[in-house]
Parts: sequence; C-alpha cells; structure tokens
Amino acid sequence: MTPDWQAIMDVGKSAALYIAITTIAVGVIQNVFYLIQLVVAWWVLHRKPKILDSAEAWWKLSDAALPIALLVPAYNEEATIVESVRSLLALHYPNFKVIVINDGSNDRTLDKLITTFDLKPADVAYVEAVEHQPVREIYTSSSQSRLLVVDKENGGKADALNAGINISRSPLFCAVDADSILEADSLIRVVEAFMEETDRVVAVGGTIRLANGCQVRSGRVLSVGLPKNLVALFQIVEYLRAFLFGRLALGSINAMLLVSGAFGIFRRSAVLAIGGYSQGTVGEDMEIIVKLHRYMCETNKDYEIRFIPEPVCWTEAPESLKILGNQRKRWQRGALETFFKHIRMLGNPRYGVAGVVGFVQVFIVDVIAPVVEAFGYVLMPIFWLMGVLSWEFFAAYLAISFVFGIFISVSSLILEEMELKRFPSAADLCVLTAVAVLENFGYRQLNNVWRMLGWWQFLRGEKGWGKMTRVGFKET
Repeated sequence: MTPDWQAIMDVGKSAALYIAITTIAVGVIQNVFYLIQLVVAWWVLHRKPKILDSAEAWWKLSDAALPIALLVPAYNEEATIVESVRSLLALHYPNFKVIVINDGSNDRTLDKLITTFDLKPADVAYVEAVEHQPVREIYTSSSQSRLLVVDKENGGKADALNAGINISRSPLFCAVDADSILEADSLIRVVEAFMEETDRVVAVGGTIRLANGCQVRSGRVLSVGLPKNLVALFQIVEYLRAFLFGRLALGSINAMLLVSGAFGIFRRSAVLAIGGYSQGTVGEDMEIIVKLHRYMCETNKDYEIRFIPEPVCWTEAPESLKILGNQRKRWQRGALETFFKHIRMLGNPRYGVAGVVGFVQVFIVDVIAPVVEAFGYVLMPIFWLMGVLSWEFFAAYLAISFVFGIFISVSSLILEEMELKRFPSAADLCVLTAVAVLENFGYRQLNNVWRMLGWWQFLRGEKGWGKMTRVGFKET
C-alpha cells in the first residue's frame, strides 16, 4: 500500500498553518499587553505630582518618617560590599539601620567588613519569628552606630533575608542587594507611600538603573553615563523598558507581581504574617510579592503594592554573556517556580487585578512566550522557504517579532526623555536608540535561548543560582 503523499502534504500544510497562527496570536497578545502598559505608564507619569527636590522632600517628610531597616544579604560580595555599605550609611534619612547578613561567604566579604568598620562581636537578642539557618555571630561597629553585621550559615538569599527580618525591629524593612547603590534621597521619597495609607500599603518598589559606565565615588553616582560594553548597553534598554512602563503600569492598578530584589521596601508585619520569604526558590523577590497578594486577597484585606519611579537604585550588570546567561536562566526558573506554586491565582477573580491581569500576563510572557517564540524562530522561516506559508503570514510574523519590538524599546526611551530625563547627553540617547533597534537582531533571540534553558532547568528540578562574578564599581 503506497502512502498518499498528497494527503500527507495537506496535513503538513494544515499543521504549519496552525503553528503559524498560534505563534502570531501569542505575539499579538504579548504585544497588546506591552502597548497597553506603555499607554498607561505615559498617563501615570504625565499626571503624577511635581517631584520634590531632595531638600523639599526632607522638610516635608523627615519629622514623621517611619524607621527602616535596610537588609543587605551578602554572599561572596567582597568586590562591592564596602562601597555598598558606605553608600547605605550615608543615606539622607532620619531613622534607619543597616543590617548586613553574611550568608556563609567563602571569600573575604566578612573580613573586609570587620576590618573596614572595626566590627566587634555583640550580644543582640532577637526572636525567631521566621525560620533561617543558624546565626554564628552578630557584630556591631564602634564607629558606625547604624551598622549591624550578621554572620550566619549559608542558606540562600531568602534565608538571609529571613534572618534580617528577625533581627530588625523597624516597622519597615528595605531589601537591598549587596552590589547596589541607593541614591541619597531614595528612602525619604519612598516612605511617603507608607505614611499616606497607614497600613494599606504593604510593599513598594523603586526603579533599578545600571551603574555600568557611570562615574561613582564614595558610594555615590556622580554622573550618569553609558558603558562601552555592548552586553551592558543592551541591559540598560531592557531595564528602562521593564521599569519605566512595565512595573509602573501594573503598579498603578495593583497588579504588579514583582518588586526587584535589588530594592524593595516592605511592611514587616505583613511579611511576618505570610511567614517571611519562602525557602528553596531562586525567585524570592517575585514569590514574596505573589504571596502578599494571595494572603491579602484570601483574608479580604484592603491593600496596595506600589511602584514609585523616582527612588533609584543603581546596580552592576553582568558584562559577559556567560554570567548574564546564568542570571537570565535563574530568572526564568524563578518565574516558573512562582507561577506553578500559585497557579490557582491564574485568571481567578478572587485575587483581584493581580490574578486577572498580573498572573495572566506572567502566563503569556513568562510561561508560553519563550516556547512559542523559540518554535517561531526555527519553524517560521523553514515553512516560508518550503512554500508552506505565504509571504503575508511570514511578513506578519516579522512585523510582530521585530518591528513592534523596536517600537516598544524606542518608545520607552522617548518616555524616559519626556518625563524623567535621567540621561543628560543627547549623544547617549542616540546610542541607546541604536541599541534599542540592534537588540532585536541577535540579543533578543539569545535571551530566548537562555529562557528556554531556564525552562529545561525548571523541568529537571535544578535549584542552584549559578556563579555571579562582580567586578566592582569603577571609582573615579
């Protein structure tokens, strides 16, 4: 019996058509999400009150400012830890404490802290309200009364933050990465949200910017510049896109599911109510926000999780593809872990806008899109070259994959220049515009490869963080 090749060809063409339609449909839905966010972000920024300068913000808020504990988990951060702590100690805020949690580092992180800040062991009492690995020693500084250093056994970032939450006593805590620099007025700007809404606001996120290429001195960013490294330049555009309209738009409707682990402020009582940070996850920053949404909705509490664009935290971005790849694979695993752990929230009206909008976007952008995009990159050109798909279908795919990506990236730069003006140089804006176009041809596809590898690691149950080598901030 000879095979009916015509029938096989017809089935193949039908399958190819369905794959093409699915790929284009997912791309359209994803881009519609981005377009709506862009419009909402412009509307929010356009209508926001005038930003107070540092002196005005201080006089308005300092007398009633709530105490804040800055929790700095540190694992093998010897390259940046001293400058980061100096930066935090110099913040313009009336009542705060810096608590560095050394999470079993095997480099000179703890030694550098002891030597630089003249640390001595101290007897500090605390209650273990949330679980974490044993604390070896707690140090205080005779020269820096605001500084406390906790040395504990290794347990991961979430575990270190739980230790910091137990030891802190302030009503608010700020989770800060050890490789980050906060602008001097960051805390005074962000605390207003907690003061306005009493107990209603449970978490607030600020903007993360990349310090690569900037002039840094004594833990302060003196001037904003661009790095010469192309990998870092691509990430500057990514961060602008993610924070300037992604988080801003979702935060305005209480649907934001991620406050960056590099800079987030939380109400301590709310975090204790959900049992602190979950152990055994690499996406602790996303997971704790989802837990807060879920707890507040399930207990019928009125709450809000905000994003405020003005408080800025500067961090060091990876400048090698290997290290960046490890980071992006970890991010993908973290998003998938959180999504499937809390999948009951997907499209569920019980969880408000966070479930109906925020979780649906995670499903489209983080769960489905990497897989569909990978199939599209491989199969769509093959189908077109084989004549299975018409030129119209292939052109529609190219428009969704490249033209709209360029439009969104360039639009985020325009929004940045219209509203925030963080890049003073016209030449820098021209460079970033070129990078926003270039990233769609190679870098975006490489990112998708990393996301697919993250998917594979998730399916295999991998839990490791991967190596993140720091070069340290370049002092001038």
